[in-house]
Order: sequence, then C-alpha cells, then structure tokens
Amino acid sequence: MNAKVLLRIAAALILVHLLGHSVGHAGWDHPEDPKMMDVVTVMKSYKAEFMGAVKSMADYYNGYSILIFGLYAMTISLLWLTSGFILEQPSIAGKILYPVGIAYVFFGVVEFLYFFPFAASMSFFAGILTLFSIIVTKR
Repeated sequence: MNAKVLLRIAAALILVHLLGHSVGHAGWDHPEDPKMMDVVTVMKSYKAEFMGAVKSMADYYNGYSILIFGLYAMTISLLWLTSGFILEQPSIAGKILYPVGIAYVFFGVVEFLYFFPFAASMSFFAGILTLFSIIVTKR
C-alpha cells in the first residue's frame, strides 16, 4: 500500500471520529441516566469568573468539544492535502506528518485512559498510519 492511500485511510478514520464526536456532542447535556443529569445540571448552573470571563463548567465543556471539531477538520484537510504531494515532496510531507502522527498516537493513549476504546482506536491508528506513510515513502 502506498503512502497516499495510507494518508487517505487515516483521514477517513478521523472523519469517522468527527462524526462520532458530533453524535456525542449533540446529546451530552441530555443523558438518560438521572445521576448524570444531576451532574450536567450542576455543570450548567454555577458560573464563576476566570481570567475576565464568567462561564460555567458546561460552557468550558462545550467550548473544548467545539474546538475538537476544528482540530479534526484541520487534520482531515492536512492529511488529504498532504496525500496529494507526499510521493513528489516526501521531505516537506514529513515535516507536516511527523507532528500530526505523533499527536494522534498521543491522543489515542489519552482517549484510552480517559474516554473509551473506540475513540482511542480511531486516533491511535490514524497516527500510526500517518507515521507509517512517511516510512513507506522513504523506501
């Protein structure tokens, strides 16, 4: 399998992750579990000042979740665009792909520790495929 295909598969994994994240984000504040609903209610109810802004924990949770949408969209774009020139410009591609690949392996570990295996596997394998695409290109 060539590097271009590997990067496009990695981009597809992140797209699946983005879609799953979208579903999870859409309903996080309406859980069926009554105890979780209690937690959400508390997260939304109290606002405090921090660095000049008055926000609730729910605001921060939403904000971080929305930032992830941008991160995933940017990653999909970078992987797809880089797949278009990795074979002709492997040096430039590597400068883009090493940090992306390492970051997604790291994300996979963090997601495994703090979230759940499906999310972790999407990030981890996207990172591995990204790094492997660089190795394949060097051969």
